[in-house]
Amino acid sequence: MQRKNTDSLVFMAPMAGITDRPFRSIIHDCGEGNLISEMVAVNAIQRKNPKSYKIADVRPENYPVTVQMVGNSPELFAEAAKFIYELGAAALDINMGCPVKKIINNNSGSALMKDTCLAAKIIEATVKATPLKVSVKFRKGWDNEHVNAVDFAKMCEQSGASRITIHGRTRAQGYSGFADWNIIAEAKSAVKIPVIGNGDIDSAKKAKEMMQKYGVDGVMVGRALLGNPWLLNKIHHFLETGEELKNPNTADIKEMLLRHLELLVEYYGERNGLSVSRKHIGWYVKSLYEAKRFREQYTKLVVYDEAVDLINNFFAKVEE
Repeated sequence: MQRKNTDSLVFMAPMAGITDRPFRSIIHDCGEGNLISEMVAVNAIQRKNPKSYKIADVRPENYPVTVQMVGNSPELFAEAAKFIYELGAAALDINMGCPVKKIINNNSGSALMKDTCLAAKIIEATVKATPLKVSVKFRKGWDNEHVNAVDFAKMCEQSGASRITIHGRTRAQGYSGFADWNIIAEAKSAVKIPVIGNGDIDSAKKAKEMMQKYGVDGVMVGRALLGNPWLLNKIHHFLETGEELKNPNTADIKEMLLRHLELLVEYYGERNGLSVSRKHIGWYVKSLYEAKRFREQYTKLVVYDEAVDLINNFFAKVEE
């Protein structure tokens, strides 16, 4: 059964190696916000790659999840869309913004911003494949000499996309420098479909500023969620009520960290779950006393119970 999306104007950015089922689960537990999977390669879905299948299968989750797809073949997008629809996706998103070399070298991700004809065919094929709404995420352009977000937005609308998300950086920028919110506003003025703004949203006030001053229909939050899964709901709450929720205290961080670790071990198994948890642990504790020493100790652990003991001991000292 396909689930309906929420009415929230706040979206979690799809991040490879980050927005897996455990991460989505804790974001959902924190409150409101739209959840999006890691990107799934359409050619891997065709091959029935077990890892990609696991990423795409959102049926075990009792909340709506948009599944993001990446690739360069309209035919494979259509086939994968049908498969992902059966795996419980609430909606589909097409990645046309990823700046990573191995993705663009395959003429996928942000490379598609240089081939609008192919990009249009991919969107059209995906839209026709299932009843699900299809959104597209892309960037300001390839580089500062090739800024085409406005025309690309028009193409997405004409090709049947129900919504677009624009990251205000070029592919050449990667994640450096600052996001250009003005180009997002220009694109918003050029189309009738909803436009979600992405880039440098790290607080509720910044989210409100983007919506009020730049006219976007919603905001997408990415790296600011690392170690701070409460942020999506905080932004949602502020946009709805004007009230700023309190930041989590050390007890909240400890509880969330332990819960996140538990979910990772359940999902990946003990050894792999602990391995994946190392980056998250670093983000959670980065502002706490003696965090560096704690991270160094944590990276050596391969047993779940020992990790739990180390976390409890660390926070006992922090709270003294």
